Amino acid sequence: MAKTKYARGQRRTGYSGPALIYTLCLGLLLGWYGPDWMARFDRPDIGIPPQSIVVDRLSADFGYCHSGGGTNCVVDGDTFWFHGDKYRISDIDTPETHGPRCTAEGELGARATRRLQALMNDGPFSLEVEGRDTDRYGRALRVVTRGGQSIGEQLVTEGLARRWDGSRHPWC
Repeated sequence: MAKTKYARGQRRTGYSGPALIYTLCLGLLLGWYGPDWMARFDRPDIGIPPQSIVVDRLSADFGYCHSGGGTNCVVDGDTFWFHGDKYRISDIDTPETHGPRCTAEGELGARATRRLQALMNDGPFSLEVEGRDTDRYGRALRVVTRGGQSIGEQLVTEGLARRWDGSRHPWC
């Protein structure tokens, strides 16, 4: 194969080896990082990172249920049934209503239960996994949120629950 000689002043067309490599690398980088980078310019700057915009999609009409299986009902201040699955709110602990150790615990537990039922019926919510998926009783452990805010934390603020620290403490 004969090499083509170019006359003085005449340029070769096409890419040289290194230029071709650089162009391919630039194309790969733009293809890999470009969509994320361009997405920054597609959204208005409203001061809220996109991952903090939460759309709550779950809802039901919650009643009361004592302890047996149920559909869409509140058992106590930190346990409920939703679509046939039993959930334990993982970020709080509330007073016991089933076997309270004293009258004050039973009364506060009943208030927490009524309040949880009202909060669950207040509109769409989300169930978020934080830590373990289930507890030793087989209940799904979830943080219940609405608009990115913990419903459990609301119960704590209202004095009907305390933050869960991994162990039960007496209410009496």
